[in-house]
Amino acid sequence: METNGHEHVIEVTGLRRVYGGGFEAVRGIDFSVRRGEIFALLGTNGAGKTSTVELLEGLAAPAAGRIRVLGHDPYTERSAVRPRTGVMLQEGGFPSELTVAETARMWAGCVSGARPPAEVLALVGLDRRSDVRVKQLSGGERRRLDLALALLGRPEVLFLDEPTTGLDAEGRRDTWDLVRALRDAGTTVLLTTHYLEEAETLADRLAILHEGRIAVTGTPAEVTASQPSRISFELPRDHHLGDLPPLAELGVCAHEVTGRTVRLRTRELQRTATGLLTWAERAGVELRRLDVRSASLEEAFLSIAQKAGAETAPASQDLKEYAA
Repeated sequence: METNGHEHVIEVTGLRRVYGGGFEAVRGIDFSVRRGEIFALLGTNGAGKTSTVELLEGLAAPAAGRIRVLGHDPYTERSAVRPRTGVMLQEGGFPSELTVAETARMWAGCVSGARPPAEVLALVGLDRRSDVRVKQLSGGERRRLDLALALLGRPEVLFLDEPTTGLDAEGRRDTWDLVRALRDAGTTVLLTTHYLEEAETLADRLAILHEGRIAVTGTPAEVTASQPSRISFELPRDHHLGDLPPLAELGVCAHEVTGRTVRLRTRELQRTATGLLTWAERAGVELRRLDVRSASLEEAFLSIAQKAGAETAPASQDLKEYAA
């Protein structure tokens, strides 16, 4: 299947997963991922992220629905899919007494057409730690090793489960650069992460899961645009909220006042900011502690989770329908 010339290498339709006792962890979801795209799957704890990814990796059969990875069912046609995918789990569980180099060589022996182990260790910045035993690695270094082993087979599709947990800021950004380079070379990446900044920075598109359903999908910009921007400032002591132009004329959709601090919410940030600053200049007013910013993915995530939890959402929902 192709859309706008981009092949969908992951296709999910009506996917359901039910555990013993009848608990439905995934409740009929639909999404697709194009070749050479980074797609982030986000959600609150228990939203169904891990259950979904395990089905995509072919570790279990769905209760209902259809999955295609590289054109194949990852469970019934695992032999056709597994050599072309790489998986980075939250915890690799490698033998602690082996060195980094020994671990990479052992794993390379299980992979068809593996890269040279030294090459992948250099990619993730572990080349100088190759003689160190796994048990002596820091948590961040173990995550780098997990990533290196996922890359050994030159995967066409790469599953990354919390890839930067335990990494410092520099290590996290190095990993982001590597993931982008893989994407630019044609690798399709499906990412799960609790770091919303990571999803906002890396993902071409994302989906937010809540209680086994997809609440919203879109680009990070589309998802954040579904939430109002905010402006906050302090009014001088001789001015009051009523001295401002009518808030509706400024495009303000909500506001609150705490002491001298005014917080405005708007879906027309440029219009509101321009009107406010024009008024302040004409009135000779200094707006102290002025802060103007668009909504963040974190705000959108929290709002969507709260709304999805308060309503019975449909199985999947287009962003524009959700935002409306």
